[in-house]
Amino acid sequence: MKLDRIDIKILYELQRNGRITNVELAELVALSPSPCLMRVKRLQAEGYIEGYSAQINLAKLGQTLTVFTEITLKNHRQIDFARFLNVVEKIDQVIECHLVSGGYDYLIKFVTAGIGEYQTIMERLTDMDIGIDKYFSFVVLKSPIVKAHMPLTSLFPM
Repeated sequence: MKLDRIDIKILYELQRNGRITNVELAELVALSPSPCLMRVKRLQAEGYIEGYSAQINLAKLGQTLTVFTEITLKNHRQIDFARFLNVVEKIDQVIECHLVSGGYDYLIKFVTAGIGEYQTIMERLTDMDIGIDKYFSFVVLKSPIVKAHMPLTSLFPM
């Protein structure tokens, strides 16, 4: 399926506000409601839209700790990466995990209840012998810019 600029605009608007009505969305993308709804259903069916969710204000719930962790594995065979990921993907506090180029293998974003919980997770990971050679932790002090949406219209100009 080839997307056009209207499809990209629909995706852009939906990621900014998943609760927008079809009539409002149609107006924003310059379509009538019926064709707009057909496009949204097609985007869902083709897997461009994976789901809808609420953005939670964690600060209102209580204090949390965000930590970015650089992890280097001892070995770099496919089985080593698979063993590591098999364990890490089951940890609820892992919000993001990226295989990166450069001086380490993975950049992981943790959100925990505090430093004690983060330390417990890291001690458990290193004790499990899943191939971690070393890790470096970077505690987030403040996040002045956090965006929940991607700049689709500039990434995929039509």
